[in-house]
Amino acid sequence: MLREKSQLTMRNVVIIGSGCAGNTAAIYTARAGLQPLVVIGHEPGGQLSITSEVENFPGFPEGVLGPQLVENMKQQALKFGAEYIDGRVLEADLSKRPFRLLIEEQWVETRTLIVASGASARWLGLPSEQKLIGHGVSSCATCDGFFYRGKKIMVIGGGDTAMEEAIFLTRFGESVTIVHRRDEFRASKFMLERARHNPKIRFIANAVVEEVYDLEKGVVTGALLRNVRTGEKWREDVDGFFLAIGHIPNTKPFVGQLDLDPEGYIISHGGARTNIVGVFHAGDVQDRVYRQAITASGAGCMAAIEAERFLEAEGH
Repeated sequence: MLREKSQLTMRNVVIIGSGCAGNTAAIYTARAGLQPLVVIGHEPGGQLSITSEVENFPGFPEGVLGPQLVENMKQQALKFGAEYIDGRVLEADLSKRPFRLLIEEQWVETRTLIVASGASARWLGLPSEQKLIGHGVSSCATCDGFFYRGKKIMVIGGGDTAMEEAIFLTRFGESVTIVHRRDEFRASKFMLERARHNPKIRFIANAVVEEVYDLEKGVVTGALLRNVRTGEKWREDVDGFFLAIGHIPNTKPFVGQLDLDPEGYIISHGGARTNIVGVFHAGDVQDRVYRQAITASGAGCMAAIEAERFLEAEGH
């Protein structure tokens, strides 16, 4: 049930999310004179806000800090006339146009909508883990694997993603340890066998992580593990700690309206289009495969061009 309107304003474009996808969409739509409204969301800057150095984004031969990269994009969008607003979309009515969005306590109407709200990594929820994100704790092997050349790496998870990330990390690490809470793995037989036949990978089954060290040093040095069957605890020395237990797409306000797959990712209807005319997708909220800053930015560009052409065809 939609809450009673407290305030209503009309926009040409509302962009949900302020990561690479959302900021790039903002740059393009603002430059087209559409004065987009960007809803910053619950994770300002998206996944890059919790990343340290980014070395694979084109145009930065010396690398760039993740938070600085998204801030640069935001400033570029602001320069062209984009407007940013704190908060999250709590409710949405996409049943007719203009669409209606409840952003915290404010209702907004918009002719088009770009959903770039991303997908949040699943974490273990340990205080030490959270404080060491970007200092040895990561949820993206492709992004951060390079920093662990010759180092000991630990991967948490038991599905295909965990196997893929572990195999990828063997290109850099001296050794990779996969830790899984059960003795049976969700990974496909093919991926599991590939990992088991890699001489750099070892498995620790029936174990959970109880602590990530070392907060005092401000960098990952090891992990405290506990055998779920025997209760035995021990320390494993590691330099890199990678979570591969999945992501949660931020699509809750659109359940029952946008076409979503069983895990909540937006199903694309070609290009950047969704099943609802005038609503477009961009970035990790739809992309479960690549999850890179550059692909998210590309998707933001696509969604912006779709929205611009859509509005132009309607005479706006």
